Amino acid sequence: MKKLKVLTQDITTVKYKEGDYISLTDIANSKDGEQRAADIIKNWIRNRSTLEFIGTWELLYNPDFKVVEFDHFKMQAGLPSFVLSPGKWCEATNSIGIVVKAGRYGGTYAHKDIAFEFASAINPIFKLYLIKEFQRLKEIEHKQLGWDIKRNLTKINYRIHTDAIKENLIPEELTSTQVQFVYASEADILNVALFGQTAKQWKASNQELAGNMRDYADVNQLVCLANLESLNAHFISEQVPSNERILKLNSIARNQMKILIQNKNTQKLENK
Repeated sequence: MKKLKVLTQDITTVKYKEGDYISLTDIANSKDGEQRAADIIKNWIRNRSTLEFIGTWELLYNPDFKVVEFDHFKMQAGLPSFVLSPGKWCEATNSIGIVVKAGRYGGTYAHKDIAFEFASAINPIFKLYLIKEFQRLKEIEHKQLGWDIKRNLTKINYRIHTDAIKENLIPEELTSTQVQFVYASEADILNVALFGQTAKQWKASNQELAGNMRDYADVNQLVCLANLESLNAHFISEQVPSNERILKLNSIARNQMKILIQNKNTQKLENK
């Protein structure tokens, strides 16, 4: 769940069935007047054009949509006696475009396609600001996803790396302290090969910073580090001595960093 600030109104967004859903209740609360949000939504959903829109959306994206029930509602639309609530719509048609949630953050939510259509009916100007803020949220999520992928790539390769250490460098019956020392030493082989210093040396020079040197690495360094981890795991399995490995890895790091720094694709990735 995330909040958008649209003009003066907080708008809740949630993930549902791998889609982005926006609170219709919050959008309705942005409308001036004393009418309750629930009533605003009921009046909107009983409209024939609304039913045709949300029904067509369900036909496009919902293979389990109950078309017969949809046609029944559409035939009644426009009659003075016709009343329809989001809950009744969802229950009768097996809707996925509109959902009703209970609890602390309860209310009526709709897929972003439908939510934007609802916002148009409430206030077209508000809709434009809603779209703008929603797009800004997606851009932030995209950047964060890119960073997570890069960090996870390093973590996955490091697991391969530590497994190779466990299988090839650690004698039997070592204490846990000794095991941790071996892992730390191998991590520092990579640190020295790429960054020119151990984790302890970096921390001593950057006491004001939280985290470790890898948290402050750029995209080129993270890509290179992922490659070095895989190569070091291979060298370990080949039983290459550590003093030889660090020289090999340092040479590879220098060559790869030269190539990566000149590569326009990694420059674009850095800017995302």
